[in-house]
Amino acid sequence: SIVDIAILKINAPGLSAIKLGNSENVAVGQTSIVIGNALGEFRNTASVGVISGLFRSITASGGGITETIYDVLQTDASINPGNSGGPLLNLKGEVVGVNTAMVSGAQSIGFAIPINQVKRIVNDVINFGKIKTPFLGVRYLTITPSVKDSRKLPFDYGVLLVKGENNEPAVLPDSPAAKAGLQEGDIILEFGDRKIDLDHPLISRINLYSVGDKIKVKVWRDGQFITLEVTLAEKL
Repeated sequence: SIVDIAILKINAPGLSAIKLGNSENVAVGQTSIVIGNALGEFRNTASVGVISGLFRSITASGGGITETIYDVLQTDASINPGNSGGPLLNLKGEVVGVNTAMVSGAQSIGFAIPINQVKRIVNDVINFGKIKTPFLGVRYLTITPSVKDSRKLPFDYGVLLVKGENNEPAVLPDSPAAKAGLQEGDIILEFGDRKIDLDHPLISRINLYSVGDKIKVKVWRDGQFITLEVTLAEKL
């Protein structure tokens, strides 16, 4: 699972839906409020803190399962076992994240999935009856300043499309990337008008969109900028 979320439908009258915010507007230092059933014993516990970091990637373990979750929000508001699945709120009472994990043995280091990722998943369930994972179909190397220097690249951000360790193709045949015209050696700089860098990895940008979405991709190829349009498919 790329996003640690399950969607439940509750058939009950008289329930009010909480307003969903925009996690793209969340900033480090702003107040955050966590609500959940702390330790599975203390119902409707609220704790207050701040947003401590953005765009974290974590490897979470539980129930014999290990998974990597991308682009999560970090908060120092207390997240304990039993808080997972509860809302991370801003001062407007809007949900900006869904609590998902904590660092074992540390103090005040918890993580929440940005609500914009959750919105896409909820829309998938409403429209298709299931969660559809969007798929691009490329192998790539994330460009950093050191990668730029070692490979003599013109940029210190973006991703370079490269073959796999066993000579697997950089662009998968018949994939959305191939159909859009992406090629080995291309550097993807922006995906949907969003810059790709260490804080905004390509996988997290893809996960903001739904299957069937048409996305503009800014590419550097042979010394010039080009813009391609990709139609995302479902990852099977």
